[in-house]
Amino acid sequence: MEHTQTSKEFILDEEFIRLFPDVAIGVLVAGGIRKAEEIREEEAAEIRAFLESANREAKKFLTSEVISENKIPAIWRAAYKKFPTKKGARCSIEALLKRVLHDNPVSSIAPTVDITNGISLKYGFPIGAENIDAFCGDLHLGVMKGGEAFLPLGADETDPPLAGEVAYYDEEGVVCRCWNWRDGQRTAVTDDTVNEFIIMECIEPERVGELKEAMEELAGLLSRYTKATIQASGIVTARAPKMLICGSPRQTE
Repeated sequence: MEHTQTSKEFILDEEFIRLFPDVAIGVLVAGGIRKAEEIREEEAAEIRAFLESANREAKKFLTSEVISENKIPAIWRAAYKKFPTKKGARCSIEALLKRVLHDNPVSSIAPTVDITNGISLKYGFPIGAENIDAFCGDLHLGVMKGGEAFLPLGADETDPPLAGEVAYYDEEGVVCRCWNWRDGQRTAVTDDTVNEFIIMECIEPERVGELKEAMEELAGLLSRYTKATIQASGIVTARAPKMLICGSPRQTE
């Protein structure tokens, strides 16, 4: 007998695991996030100070004036070469580090965005955030057939993924193209988003300990400043490729 319960999982597809067997992805589900106007100014100032500090700290990842010669961007560029990408697509952490390299620090946007950008800069991991309530069924990270539905954030026209491209997707289409390059409008986080799905990606096996540390600090900051409740937390890997992110476990008898 099968019990139908509302639930959502985050799943690494087998095709993706074959491409990246050593990947570790930190997952947080934060619920009940306060809106920006509900955060006191002194708290917002502390968050901005954290972001400013993270911009300075990120310089430790930049040993060359050429962005592609630095370790983290180089590792992610090599990863992107394992699948077809749209011309010019780059990992989100490269975009942040490039601003630091050019003395154009990542500026304040909104408290929750500032927190995630600050953690991304401090630890050198790409971070993405989505509105989990907008997911249709399970969220997957996998290899696309090509042509799946995708409307990029800030665009008026659809821009479907290439065949063989790595992307996050659900039952309605793509959530983020070229792995962690371009978010879609449908699941984008806004100031009205109450429940967020946050992912932090690591493709360096020796840095999984740092990933765990970064996740703990991120969870602490979100809880402290946005009063979020951490509803799920874990690291998804090839050995443990599924994680419950919403609802009750599915049961089959």
